[in-house]
Amino acid sequence: MTQELINSFRELRENLIEPAPITSGKLVRGVGLTLEAVGCHIPIGGRCLVRTVNGKVEAEVVGFANNVTYLMPVESIQGIVPGSMVEPLARDAGLPVGENLLGRVIDANGHPLDEKGPIKTKLRASTSPPPINPLQRKPVSEPLDVGVRAINSVITVGKGQRMGLFAGSGVGKSVLMGMMTRGTTADVVVVGLIGERGREVKEFIEDILSEEERKKAVVVAAPADTSPLMRLKGSETAVTIAEYFRDQGKNVLLLIDSLTRYAMAQREIALAVGEPPATKGYPPSVFAKLPALVERAGNGNEYQGSITAFYTVLTEGDDLQDPIADAARAILDGHIVLSRQLAESGHYPAIDIESSISRVMPQVVSPEHQIAARDIKRVYSAYQQNKDLINLGAYAKGSDPVIDLSIAAAPAINAFLQQQTLQVIGFEQSTETMTTLASGLKATGR
Repeated sequence: MTQELINSFRELRENLIEPAPITSGKLVRGVGLTLEAVGCHIPIGGRCLVRTVNGKVEAEVVGFANNVTYLMPVESIQGIVPGSMVEPLARDAGLPVGENLLGRVIDANGHPLDEKGPIKTKLRASTSPPPINPLQRKPVSEPLDVGVRAINSVITVGKGQRMGLFAGSGVGKSVLMGMMTRGTTADVVVVGLIGERGREVKEFIEDILSEEERKKAVVVAAPADTSPLMRLKGSETAVTIAEYFRDQGKNVLLLIDSLTRYAMAQREIALAVGEPPATKGYPPSVFAKLPALVERAGNGNEYQGSITAFYTVLTEGDDLQDPIADAARAILDGHIVLSRQLAESGHYPAIDIESSISRVMPQVVSPEHQIAARDIKRVYSAYQQNKDLINLGAYAKGSDPVIDLSIAAAPAINAFLQQQTLQVIGFEQSTETMTTLASGLKATGR
C-alpha cells in the first residue's frame, strides 16, 4: 500500500507543469500605447519596470502572442530605446483599505493626491475578488434616501440597487452626483471620477462637497490625462473600497463618473493589443468587463451592508442607443435620464421622469406611494407628448380631460421636480409632498 502511494505521488509530480520562471527581458518594439518585450515571463496583470534614459517606469502586462509580451505603461513615458530592460516586479499585494481612507482623495493605485500625508492602513484587498454567490445576497427591500426629491419620490432607489445616469455632456451629471453625496443617508460615499476633466476633480471636492461631507467620503480620481490603464484601474479601485466598507456592515453609496470612460479605456487597451473591433468600434472584451464591474455592487449577505451604485453613462449626441448605453441599460436595475431640453430651459435637476425608471421601486415603497408616483408620471407624460400642440394653440380645451389636467398641473409638477443645488430634501418630506400633489391632481381632474 505504501509503495502504491509512493508511485502515485511520483506520477503526479512528473505530470505537474512547472511554472515558468519570472525573468527579465528587453523591449523590441514600441507602437502607440503598447510596448512589446521578449524574454520575460510575466503573467497578464503582472507589473514590471521598464528602464528608460530618464529612469524606470512602471508598466503592466496586458497580453501576449507567441514569445512577445505586450506591456501598457502606467504613465506617459519618454526616453525609451530599443533593447530597454524590462524587470518583473513582485506580485501586487493588493489595495490598502481601511477607515483612514475616509476624507481622502487618492489615485487609481491608492496613493494620496490631497497632500495630507501618507494613508496608514493595515489591511489590503484584491481589486479582482471572486464573484459573490447570488443566492447569498440580501434582496433589495429598503429605500435609500439620496436627498433629491425627484428621485426619492417618483424614481425611488433601494439599498443595493445599481442605477445608471444617462446624459449627454453638460446637462448636470456631476452636479446631481454632488447633490446625492450631500443628501444621502448612506454611511459612506465612494466617488470615482474616471476619465473626466482634471479641473472637475478639484471643483467637485471643494465646491460641491463641504468639509463635513468629505469626512464620510472617499474620492478616487483618474482624470482624462492619465493612461487608459489607470482609468480602468481607477474604477476598480473605487469599487474595491466600496466593497471593503460593505463588508464592515455599512451602507455605501458608490458614484462612478463615468462608466463610458471606463469602457473607452478598455477599448483603447484592447485595440492596442490587436483585439478586433465589434460593435461600433468596441471590442468584445468591453462588453465582458462592464457586467463584471457592475455586478460587484449590490447587497452583501445578512451580516454585511450594501452598495447602492450610480454609474453615469455619457450618451454621445444624446443618443440613448449608443452601444455602451444600450449594454448598461441591460445590466443595471434602472436608469435616470437627464434631458438637455430641460437643462436648457433652466429646469434643474434636468431629470426626465417620463424616460426614467427604477426597476426595484415596487419592492421598496408602499402601494400608496407607487400609485401617487404613477399618477404624477401619467399627467407629466401627457403634457410632454402634447407640448407642441399646446404651445402652438392647436389643442382645443375640453378635447381630452387628461391633457386638460396636464395643462393645469404643469406648473405645480415642474416646481415639484426642481430643486436648488445646495438644498437637501429627505425621503419622508419628498413622499409627503408627492402625496399632496397627487391628491391635488385627483381633485382637479374630477
